[in-house]
Amino acid sequence: MNVDIQFLKDLQAQMQWGNENDYDNQASPRFWVLMDYRDVPANEDYDSTHMTYFHSDGDFTEFKSIKDLKEFLTDYYLEDDETNELEGLLNNNDTDFEELWGFVIENLNGCGFFDEVAVKEESFIVPNTMFLTKEEAKRHIELNHYHYTSKVHTYAMTAWRAPKVKDYSIF
Repeated sequence: MNVDIQFLKDLQAQMQWGNENDYDNQASPRFWVLMDYRDVPANEDYDSTHMTYFHSDGDFTEFKSIKDLKEFLTDYYLEDDETNELEGLLNNNDTDFEELWGFVIENLNGCGFFDEVAVKEESFIVPNTMFLTKEEAKRHIELNHYHYTSKVHTYAMTAWRAPKVKDYSIF
């Protein structure tokens, strides 16, 4: 029982407003979650977008750079290139992404496996995350960083519409 009481006292001390804790710009946070980011399809006319390029034939391969695209084409399409035009583009260091992508769409996209789509970055609260202290959330990120993007961060949550939480002095 003493361990439980000590835990609650320590938690109360950590959650007191006015100490030097960083509360993610919240006046009185009650718990922390993780905020991460993902790309979602967007409307080019209304959203701030960028293009994502990919090959999808049941497997999904995204091309983030000219290197990614060249490696994929070398592995899967170079043998079928009877004109040697693809080989010329792949071996030319001056070939840029747009030029190579244009060739792919024009000559290799008979089945429609190559495509591009406008996307925007969207923030979201990572499901199944809840931490009583920011330090606990930060430690989780350190230990499990491989599950998240490099932009993941703590996000403070308040409970101002929860009367039961307001009634307890520990919070």
